[in-house]
Amino acid sequence: MTWLILRGSGLFNLRLVIAHFWLLGVPSWLGEGRTSIFSPKGTPAHFIFGLSMLVLAITAGIFLTAGGVLAYVLIRYRQRATDSEYEPAQIYGSNQIELSWTVVPILIVVVLFLTTARVIFDTEYASKPHGALDVIVIGHQYWWEFRYPKLGIVTANELHIPVSDPSHPTPTYLEMSSSDTDHSFWVPQLAGKMDVIPNRVNVMWIDPEAPGLYLGQCAQYCGTQHAKMLLRVYGQSRGDFDTWVAQQKQEAKRDASTAEGQSVFLRNACINCHTIAGTIATGRFGPDLTHLGGRDTIASGAVQNTLDNLRKWIDNPAQMKPGCLMPAMHLNDRDLNAVSVYLTTLH
Repeated sequence: MTWLILRGSGLFNLRLVIAHFWLLGVPSWLGEGRTSIFSPKGTPAHFIFGLSMLVLAITAGIFLTAGGVLAYVLIRYRQRATDSEYEPAQIYGSNQIELSWTVVPILIVVVLFLTTARVIFDTEYASKPHGALDVIVIGHQYWWEFRYPKLGIVTANELHIPVSDPSHPTPTYLEMSSSDTDHSFWVPQLAGKMDVIPNRVNVMWIDPEAPGLYLGQCAQYCGTQHAKMLLRVYGQSRGDFDTWVAQQKQEAKRDASTAEGQSVFLRNACINCHTIAGTIATGRFGPDLTHLGGRDTIASGAVQNTLDNLRKWIDNPAQMKPGCLMPAMHLNDRDLNAVSVYLTTLH
């Protein structure tokens, strides 16, 4: 599309094309985007980055060598007015050339194979430290469920983990499976992709080196809302993580001012799919809402968690995420306002 626009507008020249793609591509190469593999913030991501740079350097060398030879031949042996009309002497075969373009590619493939194998073994077969955090990840259409078995915490879409100190590594080990179809867990700044498959448990580990928000995405087409099956990983200092854990272990706070909203929630179909600790709502088909008010987003990271957005989402989720499996509630205005306010207080 960009190519056609440049050509149709009469601006088709090499300098503009190069400048255009430079502006589009270079920022992501330099890691300005938080989903760039070129800005690694974890050990597996650093391994992948190093391997990517090696592959990029080798392929760039091949491209420049082949392109340079081609350019030299085109210029050096271009047709001239003084050229003879007779065909030049023909040379059939060259042992040296044929040997070089056989041996050199083999050596390149061997180098890439060995370096890739080393990265795979360093990430897939690394020994698990004693203090590692265990998290069970379950992929759903179209959201993520996170369970902390040793801590008794269940949450959704926003994964909180401690930062790993190099002197005392505390990586987070993720045991992943799917409840429906194939998904893929990918947080580019922390690690590579891992398939999330029904009836199979895959394991990967991540260890953010600095506090911050790391954005991820389902990287395997899983249905109509695959593109909006986002995830957010919050790397936290040990103190902040312990505070979050203590808060998550508490039941949802009861506020007399939102009793009407709680009543609306509990007498409708919401309880069939969602859990709110301390109430009769124990559904498992949808995200756990015990601490929904403390999350930054709803709809698996697709929408900011505000009262207005939450109200629209409850009324008709399809207007924000067409194809999602949550049905439209179509409550009257009074009930819709009451339940929306109630959910925002669940911290």
